[in-house]
Amino acid sequence: MKISIKNILNKKRLGQKITMLTAYDYPLAVLIDRAGINMILVGDSLANVVLGLDSTQKVGMAEMLHHAKAARRGVKRALLIADMPYRSYANEKLAVKNAKRFIREAGCDGVKLEWFDNCGKIAKAIVKSGIPVMGHVGLTPQTAKAFKVQGVTAEGAKRIAENAEVLEKAGCFSIVIECVPDKVAKLITKTLKIPTIGIGAGGDCDGQVLVIHDILGLTDGFHPRFIKQYVNSCNIILKAARRYRFDVVKKKFPSSKNIFHIKDDEFKKFQILLGLSRLNTIPVSLRAMNHHGSWGG
Repeated sequence: MKISIKNILNKKRLGQKITMLTAYDYPLAVLIDRAGINMILVGDSLANVVLGLDSTQKVGMAEMLHHAKAARRGVKRALLIADMPYRSYANEKLAVKNAKRFIREAGCDGVKLEWFDNCGKIAKAIVKSGIPVMGHVGLTPQTAKAFKVQGVTAEGAKRIAENAEVLEKAGCFSIVIECVPDKVAKLITKTLKIPTIGIGAGGDCDGQVLVIHDILGLTDGFHPRFIKQYVNSCNIILKAARRYRFDVVKKKFPSSKNIFHIKDDEFKKFQILLGLSRLNTIPVSLRAMNHHGSWGG
């Protein structure tokens, strides 16, 4: 059954946890969707984990649409949400235009906005245009100067709670809370009528989201403490690539079961078509090179 916004809202009402993972391409989207994950996010984190960039500010609409289209082809049941990239929603007109592109061109079910000073009005404008919006408060990677926990002071926590309330009033159907103390996220979750999706915000949010490359162990370098790695795919891939290299170098690959064959009579016809005699299957010039040792045995 295709997941709808109503399904997500009902999960909060029923006390059922919401699951969300990122995907940026077709094969991973297929597997995540098949695993029964409720929502799939085409996150601008693709800048870091897919494109090798050092900031999410360095991806724009072109990259996001490209990857959203790929993910869409693999998603059959999950709700597909796309991150609005940096500066793609700087004003209401631009925001609505770009949000519509994600729906019309990439087939997404909604978009996500990271909090900034005018975010409430922008979110409201997109919602008014008929597009579901997911908010994002706490740590906002597009504008954060450093990766650190947000809301650790009473005043800071209050601002995050107020931002979340603004986004709820603007019509957002859910809100991501990132890198916030668990008690703060729990209280915000209790005060909101819409679901909260936590990432580094404790277990009392209505749902959780992680970057797929993190849980698969496909990322090197900095790993936030809120990440849980379920498998070390780097070691698996390295081992496979090294075995392949060994097999090729040692002429173990391809083996007889990896090759295709042609019938003898068809191969003889092929030789004739190339102007080669039945006995001398190698051109004279090549045989001469081999005879003089130019390309060895």
